[in-house]
Amino acid sequence: MALILFNKPYGVICQFSGDGSPRPTLADFVKVPGVYPAGRLDQDSEGLLLLTDDGRLQARIADPKYKTAKTYLVQVEGDPDDAALEPLRKGVRLKDGMTLPADARRIDPPDLWPRDPPVRFRKSVPDCWIELTIREGRNRQVRRMTAAIGFPTLRLVRWRIGDWALDGIAPGEWREA
Repeated sequence: MALILFNKPYGVICQFSGDGSPRPTLADFVKVPGVYPAGRLDQDSEGLLLLTDDGRLQARIADPKYKTAKTYLVQVEGDPDDAALEPLRKGVRLKDGMTLPADARRIDPPDLWPRDPPVRFRKSVPDCWIELTIREGRNRQVRRMTAAIGFPTLRLVRWRIGDWALDGIAPGEWREA
Protein backbone atom coordinates (compact mmCIF):
# COMPACT_ATOMS: atom_id res chain seq x y z
CA MET A 1 0.00 0.00 0.00
CA ALA A 2 1.29 3.44 -0.91
CA LEU A 3 0.51 6.53 1.16
CA ILE A 4 2.03 9.81 0.02
CA LEU A 5 2.05 13.09 1.93
CA PHE A 6 2.19 15.92 -0.61
CA ASN A 7 2.51 19.64 0.08
CA LYS A 8 0.19 21.04 -2.58
CA PRO A 9 1.28 24.49 -3.71
CA TYR A 10 -1.13 27.35 -4.33
CA GLY A 11 -2.64 27.17 -7.82
CA VAL A 12 -2.31 23.40 -8.33
CA ILE A 13 -5.52 21.54 -9.12
CA CYS A 14 -6.21 18.31 -7.23
CA GLN A 15 -6.40 15.92 -10.14
CA PHE A 16 -3.89 14.14 -12.32
CA SER A 17 -5.33 15.15 -15.69
CA GLY A 18 -5.66 18.74 -16.78
CA ASP A 19 -8.83 20.57 -17.67
CA GLY A 20 -7.35 22.14 -20.79
CA SER A 21 -6.04 25.16 -18.91
CA PRO A 22 -2.33 25.78 -18.27
CA ARG A 23 -2.81 25.24 -14.52
CA PRO A 24 -0.49 22.66 -12.96
CA THR A 25 -1.94 19.33 -11.79
CA LEU A 26 -0.80 16.61 -9.39
CA ALA A 27 0.86 14.86 -12.36
CA ASP A 28 3.36 17.71 -12.53
CA PHE A 29 4.64 16.79 -9.05
CA VAL A 30 3.83 13.16 -8.16
CA LYS A 31 5.13 10.55 -10.60
CA VAL A 32 3.80 7.50 -8.72
CA PRO A 33 1.37 5.39 -10.75
CA GLY A 34 -1.95 4.25 -9.29
CA VAL A 35 -2.32 6.75 -6.43
CA TYR A 36 -5.28 9.06 -6.05
CA PRO A 37 -6.04 11.94 -3.68
CA ALA A 38 -7.93 11.14 -0.50
CA GLY A 39 -9.96 14.32 -0.37
CA ARG A 40 -9.31 17.60 -2.14
CA LEU A 41 -7.90 21.06 -1.69
CA ASP A 42 -9.14 23.95 -3.79
CA GLN A 43 -6.66 25.43 -6.23
CA ASP A 44 -6.32 28.51 -3.99
CA SER A 45 -5.59 26.43 -0.88
CA GLU A 46 -2.21 24.97 0.05
CA GLY A 47 -0.84 22.22 2.19
CA LEU A 48 -1.23 18.58 3.03
CA LEU A 49 -2.86 16.30 0.51
CA LEU A 50 -2.79 12.54 1.03
CA LEU A 51 -2.54 10.25 -1.99
CA THR A 52 -3.01 6.50 -1.80
CA ASP A 53 -3.61 3.42 -3.89
CA ASP A 54 -5.78 1.88 -1.13
CA GLY A 55 -9.48 2.54 -1.81
CA ARG A 56 -10.55 1.70 1.75
CA LEU A 57 -7.99 4.08 3.24
CA GLN A 58 -8.99 6.74 0.72
CA ALA A 59 -12.64 6.40 1.81
CA ARG A 60 -11.75 6.45 5.51
CA ILE A 61 -9.82 9.70 5.08
CA ALA A 62 -12.24 11.47 2.73
CA ASP A 63 -15.69 10.24 3.79
CA PRO A 64 -17.31 12.63 6.30
CA LYS A 65 -18.90 9.74 8.21
CA TYR A 66 -15.46 8.87 9.65
CA LYS A 67 -14.99 12.46 10.97
CA THR A 68 -11.22 12.47 10.36
CA ALA A 69 -9.79 15.61 11.97
CA LYS A 70 -8.24 18.08 9.53
CA THR A 71 -6.25 21.01 10.91
CA TYR A 72 -5.80 24.23 8.96
CA LEU A 73 -3.66 27.29 9.52
CA VAL A 74 -5.85 30.15 8.37
CA GLN A 75 -4.90 33.76 7.81
CA VAL A 76 -8.06 35.82 8.16
CA GLU A 77 -8.88 39.42 7.44
CA GLY A 78 -9.62 41.23 10.68
CA ASP A 79 -8.64 40.62 14.27
CA PRO A 80 -11.03 38.14 15.90
CA ASP A 81 -10.87 37.76 19.66
CA ASP A 82 -11.77 34.60 21.54
CA ALA A 83 -15.47 35.52 21.66
CA ALA A 84 -15.52 36.01 17.87
CA LEU A 85 -14.16 32.46 17.40
CA GLU A 86 -16.78 30.91 19.72
CA PRO A 87 -19.35 30.34 16.94
CA LEU A 88 -16.79 28.15 15.15
CA ARG A 89 -16.52 26.04 18.32
CA LYS A 90 -20.29 25.61 18.49
CA GLY A 91 -20.97 25.13 14.79
CA VAL A 92 -21.80 27.70 12.15
CA ARG A 93 -24.92 27.83 10.01
CA LEU A 94 -23.99 27.70 6.32
CA LYS A 95 -26.32 27.50 3.32
CA ASP A 96 -25.99 23.70 3.39
CA GLY A 97 -26.73 23.43 7.14
CA MET A 98 -24.93 23.60 10.46
CA THR A 99 -21.28 22.61 10.64
CA LEU A 100 -20.01 20.32 13.35
CA PRO A 101 -18.26 22.08 16.24
CA ALA A 102 -14.64 22.89 15.38
CA ASP A 103 -11.55 23.53 17.46
CA ALA A 104 -10.54 27.15 16.88
CA ARG A 105 -7.83 29.28 18.44
CA ARG A 106 -5.67 32.26 17.57
CA ILE A 107 -2.03 31.48 16.89
CA ASP A 108 1.11 33.46 16.23
CA PRO A 109 1.88 33.82 12.53
CA PRO A 110 3.33 30.44 11.51
CA ASP A 111 6.75 30.11 9.91
CA LEU A 112 5.52 29.17 6.43
CA TRP A 113 7.01 29.40 2.97
CA PRO A 114 6.14 32.53 0.98
CA ARG A 115 3.04 32.17 -1.14
CA ASP A 116 3.27 32.86 -4.86
CA PRO A 117 1.46 35.11 -5.54
CA PRO A 118 1.61 36.73 -2.11
CA VAL A 119 -1.51 37.53 -0.13
CA ARG A 120 -2.54 41.12 -0.79
CA PHE A 121 -1.46 43.28 2.15
CA ARG A 122 -3.58 46.25 3.18
CA LYS A 123 -2.21 48.64 5.80
CA SER A 124 -5.69 49.72 6.87
CA VAL A 125 -7.04 46.18 7.43
CA PRO A 126 -5.51 43.99 10.14
CA ASP A 127 -5.16 40.25 9.75
CA CYS A 128 -4.32 37.38 12.06
CA TRP A 129 -3.86 33.62 12.04
CA ILE A 130 -6.09 30.97 13.54
CA GLU A 131 -5.73 27.23 13.81
CA LEU A 132 -8.99 25.52 12.88
CA THR A 133 -9.68 21.79 13.17
CA ILE A 134 -12.79 20.42 11.49
CA ARG A 135 -14.17 16.89 11.29
CA GLU A 136 -16.09 17.08 8.05
CA GLY A 137 -15.13 18.24 4.59
CA ARG A 138 -17.73 20.29 2.79
CA ASN A 139 -16.86 22.26 -0.31
CA ARG A 140 -14.80 25.34 0.69
CA GLN A 141 -15.95 24.78 4.26
CA VAL A 142 -13.20 26.61 6.14
CA ARG A 143 -13.50 29.67 3.90
CA ARG A 144 -17.27 29.70 4.31
CA MET A 145 -17.01 29.28 8.10
CA THR A 146 -14.61 32.19 8.60
CA ALA A 147 -16.67 34.39 6.27
CA ALA A 148 -19.84 33.48 8.20
CA ILE A 149 -18.35 34.94 11.39
CA GLY A 150 -17.13 38.07 9.57
CA PHE A 151 -13.45 37.22 9.05
CA PRO A 152 -12.80 36.22 5.41
CA THR A 153 -9.94 33.82 4.71
CA LEU A 154 -6.87 35.32 3.06
CA ARG A 155 -4.62 32.24 3.10
CA LEU A 156 -5.49 28.62 3.86
CA VAL A 157 -2.91 25.92 4.59
CA ARG A 158 -3.99 22.40 5.60
CA TRP A 159 -1.38 21.28 8.10
CA ARG A 160 -2.68 17.96 9.41
CA ILE A 161 -5.06 15.13 8.48
CA GLY A 162 -5.58 12.66 11.32
CA ASP A 163 -2.10 11.56 12.44
CA TRP A 164 -0.32 12.81 9.30
CA ALA A 165 1.25 16.27 9.25
CA LEU A 166 3.09 18.48 6.81
CA ASP A 167 6.18 18.86 9.01
CA GLY A 168 9.31 19.27 6.90
CA ILE A 169 7.72 18.90 3.45
CA ALA A 170 8.36 21.89 1.17
CA PRO A 171 5.71 23.08 -1.32
CA GLY A 172 5.63 20.80 -4.36
CA GLU A 173 7.50 18.04 -2.48
CA TRP A 174 6.21 14.73 -1.15
CA ARG A 175 7.27 11.76 0.95
CA GLU A 176 5.93 8.33 1.66
CA ALA A 177 4.29 7.79 5.04
